[in-house]
Amino acid sequence: MSPTFEELLAEGVGVLVEGWDFSWFEGRATEERPPWGYSRLLADRMASATAALDIQTGGGEVLAQIPHPPAVLAATESWPPNVEIARRNLAPLGATVVAIDDDADLPFPADSFDLVVSRHPVRTRWDEIARVLTPGGTFLSQMVGAGSVRELTDAMMGPQTPSRRRSTRWAADQAEAADLVVEDLRTAALEMRFYDIASVIVFLRKVIWTVPGFTVERYRPQLAKLHDRIQADGSFTAHSQRFLIEARKPG
Repeated sequence: MSPTFEELLAEGVGVLVEGWDFSWFEGRATEERPPWGYSRLLADRMASATAALDIQTGGGEVLAQIPHPPAVLAATESWPPNVEIARRNLAPLGATVVAIDDDADLPFPADSFDLVVSRHPVRTRWDEIARVLTPGGTFLSQMVGAGSVRELTDAMMGPQTPSRRRSTRWAADQAEAADLVVEDLRTAALEMRFYDIASVIVFLRKVIWTVPGFTVERYRPQLAKLHDRIQADGSFTAHSQRFLIEARKPG
């Protein structure tokens, strides 16, 4: 017998959302992967770096997978529960994890790192990235594009206008304004499917910028409507927007 709407609500609320591990979604939701393979690119760049920084590392889950860390490795994270998870995950790599706000200055001297990376940053301080990069150093990032998962956002909040601050053009302009040279810029629209309303709830609790201020109580009518839609169609489809940007500090 299939779980009821109330049972799925309770399940979605009860799942822990600390860290950046999405293994809970297996069998409940799917998302296509970007074609460029960020984890592979990250491992390649880290293997040839001398000193590297991962900005907004989450729980360090992605960075922890690199097989050959550089001699100096640091990471930043803003959410306190993630900071402790990242410190545990990255300890085997000898990484230092610093707790700072997403919009704060980076607590490192100028010209400290020949590689700076960031996967899905909430905010990108291009001026600070340029400052801490060594001349000739590289910034590599996979970012969330404008209108990502907008089908889900619109289902909860009504039609929304995507922020241009999430666009590839905005990112490239900001990089160039910080005197970085954009060497690679790629985009991808990736299909996502949610197979029950519990997976929607966990996603919205975990990826908090999709529906700012989301709670089950506040959005119960919309969740009930979406639950009925999933029951009728078998799933709810949305599309995540991703782009890869690589920029270099002139030598």
